[in-house]
Amino acid sequence: MRRTLVLVALGALVALPAGPASAHVRVVPESTAAGGWSALTFRVPTESDTASTVALSVELPSDVPFLSVSTRPVPGWTATLERAPLPEPVDFYGTTLTEAPARVTWTVDDAQSAVAPGQFQEFEISVGPLPEDAGTVVVLPAEQTYSDGTVVRWADVATGDGEPEHPAPVLVVTEAEDEAGAAAPVAAPAEPERPSASGTVAATSRPDGLARALGGAGLLLGAAAVVIALVGRRSTTEGRK
Repeated sequence: MRRTLVLVALGALVALPAGPASAHVRVVPESTAAGGWSALTFRVPTESDTASTVALSVELPSDVPFLSVSTRPVPGWTATLERAPLPEPVDFYGTTLTEAPARVTWTVDDAQSAVAPGQFQEFEISVGPLPEDAGTVVVLPAEQTYSDGTVVRWADVATGDGEPEHPAPVLVVTEAEDEAGAAAPVAAPAEPERPSASGTVAATSRPDGLARALGGAGLLLGAAAVVIALVGRRSTTEGRK
């Protein structure tokens, strides 16, 4: 009976339809804190059964542009960063921007480095600063190119509860991190207390008292020695008589 139940359960698992596809290009941010810098990792799976991923292109935002973008090397791939004029100047953290990083593209150098079916690759950029307003949605549309010439554009933004067929990589800016871990300011050293008059007297009276005691003892010993000497001399004189 137990063996029959196990076989039935296994058969049910095999017969279950596949769930919603989660294998799509998405961004995994290292941090989303407002005003901070972050490493953005684009995770790219190959969904084709017959072709490999040979290129990835990511559009960077122009409404909330990044001041700086740098790429992390990926063995077997070449990264290209493009800049472009903004539709209109943007005042960003006190800096007026007329152009900004607009697109980053990774292209495979050889067939062996392509992302084969059933595999995935990660492409990383460092960006910053992030928008200063928490809740800002940063959309990063991406295009995935396959070795057979197929191009899949991941640019759909969800408008309801359901997920679109080709969702764009998205991150949401969160509240800025507090500075609890920052070093606290070092307080100025307190001025050393000055000894009071009584303290000074007490401190200096101890050596004086000891010196006087020793001096007095020395005088007594000296007097005793004189007395002993006189007594001895007197005894000697009387003995001669």
